[in-house]
Amino acid sequence: MRRRRSVRTLLAAVMLGLASTALGAGPAQAAGETTLTADPLSTWQTDGIVWALTYAKGVVYVGGTFGNIRPPGTSPGSSRELPRRNFAAFDADTGQPLPCAPAFTGGSGTVRALKASPDGEVLYIGGSFGSAGGVGRANTAALDTDDCTIDDDWRPTVSSTVRAIDVTDTTVYLGGQFSTVQGQPRERVAALRRDSTLLPFRAVIEGSSISNDPTPGINAITVAPHLNKVIIGGRFTSVNGSLFNSVHGLVGLDATTGEIVHRFTGWIPRRSAVKGLVNDGTNFYLAAEGTGGGVFDGRAAGRLSDGELLWKDTCLGATQAVVPWQGVLYSGSHAHNCSSTPGGFPEHNNRQHLLAQSIADETILPWFPDTNDGIGEQIGPRAMVMAEAEGILWTGGEFTTVNDRPQQGLTRFAAGPDTEAPQVPILSGTSTSPGEVTLSWRASWDRDDGTLTYRIHRDGTYLTSVEAESRHWDRPVITFTDTVEPGTTHRYSLEVTDGTNLSGRNGPVYVTAGN
Repeated sequence: MRRRRSVRTLLAAVMLGLASTALGAGPAQAAGETTLTADPLSTWQTDGIVWALTYAKGVVYVGGTFGNIRPPGTSPGSSRELPRRNFAAFDADTGQPLPCAPAFTGGSGTVRALKASPDGEVLYIGGSFGSAGGVGRANTAALDTDDCTIDDDWRPTVSSTVRAIDVTDTTVYLGGQFSTVQGQPRERVAALRRDSTLLPFRAVIEGSSISNDPTPGINAITVAPHLNKVIIGGRFTSVNGSLFNSVHGLVGLDATTGEIVHRFTGWIPRRSAVKGLVNDGTNFYLAAEGTGGGVFDGRAAGRLSDGELLWKDTCLGATQAVVPWQGVLYSGSHAHNCSSTPGGFPEHNNRQHLLAQSIADETILPWFPDTNDGIGEQIGPRAMVMAEAEGILWTGGEFTTVNDRPQQGLTRFAAGPDTEAPQVPILSGTSTSPGEVTLSWRASWDRDDGTLTYRIHRDGTYLTSVEAESRHWDRPVITFTDTVEPGTTHRYSLEVTDGTNLSGRNGPVYVTAGN
């Protein structure tokens, strides 16, 4: 889990008597970010799609389109399944399901947005449904987190799907595809008191930035109450009557009136939309998705106070969710080309669905757990949340595998344990000079360590180590030259470690030194 900025082809010749060869990786190494391990924790699964996740008071809440949950390692239809209709709750630390399980039905029967109040006492829920726990609700509901009852104080009537929610101590912001709230005109975004009273805040959202979906909509909201600011993202081309394309997919609004305070001109190009937004009190981070050429599919970071763009990556492969944690931005996407982003990879057929980047400078860090595309639209991950007290990153979506093993809908990552050893590479040896043996191997790679250590053994005894960088798309050939008595034959073997886990030894390879 050590950070390395660049991946370079390595040719290391290490003479007998040196303990090891340490390879530098440039000044960015000094930033020192560490990532979570890429080895997933044991996690329950869903039998459908997870669209939303949130965390409150030691519990992770899951919303989506599913009918049951089941234990890790079991297949759909398992006798150990538990019914959960589009909503489930789990202990954030152990991952065990909790009995809190109101069903969300009616409408399209799906939960699309979840957000807890800052004190964690109330969970706000949005989607397309007509009933929450058997109580009539129009596309939004609230849950008392102490006793898992539907909150009677929160019962707004929202005309269509709610896709985004953020909450302050006093106000709930909703975004989606609706046109009215409480019978009053509210175009795609609205603000209400926590007792359901509709507030004067109003912004008219029009025009779609996606040609094959002409309906404008809000996908994401993040609020900075200390700045009286709310940032909304989605697919739209006009806000409050602005000229076409002067506000595109992203806008900052006065949190009281709904007036434009930031236009973010040029951030989101045509045929692109914002899918996720989150802030850490200082900066905000977004996830974007595009259709066609010249689009923005990646992640960006901006300053909350003045809307200044800090960085914007160039990865292709639509991003759905972002989470900042301890200097690292984690994201869910299906990235397939990050060649112009520091630390990134070239175009390749295998999509990378989970990434970690330095918040300081956007560098892609060596953290490469992966899912498949999965079901539905075959996007892979759709939602992320950090269980902050536990330090566990929960990820949900459409996937059905994690790190090539069956796992549907949900997975989790923590700082440890790191359990997977790198695969030991194939060793070969030759001698073309008197008294010299040259060993070579193609570098291995690890999902959460950019630098690996290769331990060389001669005649059953440890000889020396070589340290080298690698990624799954860049595995250089490494060589080591040993000096021995001319004409003697020696047995060599190799093992590799990520600093925690040690592979088994390969070989042995027998080489006779030249005379």
